[in-house]
Amino acid sequence: MSHYPWGAALTNLWVTAVVVVLTFAVALFVAVQVRGGRHDGIDVVWGAGFGVVAIASLLLSLGEGDLWRQVLITVLTCVWGFRLAWHIERRNRGTDEDPRYVAIMKRAPGNPVAHMVRKVYVPQVVIMWIVSLPVQLGMYGYSDSVLMVVLTVLGVLSWGTGFFFETVGDAQLAAFKADPASKGQVMDKGLWRYTRHPNYFGDAAVWWGLGLLALHHWAGLIGLVGVALMTWLLAKGTGAKLLESSIGKRRPGYVEYVKRTSGFIPLPPKKITNSPEGSS
Repeated sequence: MSHYPWGAALTNLWVTAVVVVLTFAVALFVAVQVRGGRHDGIDVVWGAGFGVVAIASLLLSLGEGDLWRQVLITVLTCVWGFRLAWHIERRNRGTDEDPRYVAIMKRAPGNPVAHMVRKVYVPQVVIMWIVSLPVQLGMYGYSDSVLMVVLTVLGVLSWGTGFFFETVGDAQLAAFKADPASKGQVMDKGLWRYTRHPNYFGDAAVWWGLGLLALHHWAGLIGLVGVALMTWLLAKGTGAKLLESSIGKRRPGYVEYVKRTSGFIPLPPKKITNSPEGSS
């Protein structure tokens, strides 16, 4: 196994920490000074910010690792991150402020902006930096081993699977919501028939793919901490669990949907028997 340029990689880590802080500082300024206190733009920054980190890491790592891997990681991260940012910006266009952020500001004991910084912006900064560890560390070091070829293929396949589930799942849900006949109904068609959260599963698969690409050196194992954090957030943290905490009250059929449909990993739907409403 070749030498790993730890000095350059550590420099990358503190530089990207500054980059992430500045990115969210700009997002806060725009939210307060430009958008009249509306903070849901931070969701757009969540996706785009990873692309910014990848580009910064690419520029910092040139000459310190395999160029093909550096470019591959950067392209995959940017395609995923900027697509997600574009999707969320389009979804939020013409809507009211995200109810989550309204609730957070209402609970503010003092200045609501300072409260948002503590409860949303600072945690997002920390999480983005940790989650992006495989992108940062994967840029450094050289390897031409057979194992690296296998890991690269598996990583790209995982990323591709995740990107498919996320993009197709988002498109299917958008079409469902745009149909007036779907009002109050449960989306259980297409990919949503096999998992209640194809977009979240897709996110996780994308990041496991990026984590595999960073395993050409054991330093990449550190990056798996970020992958694990992202997966936990999507499956048990602020992703699926938070979304489902209230949706059952708004959509009566959701309880039956939960019984027959996998919560995260795509699986064939279960057959529900003796249901008073039957399965749909």
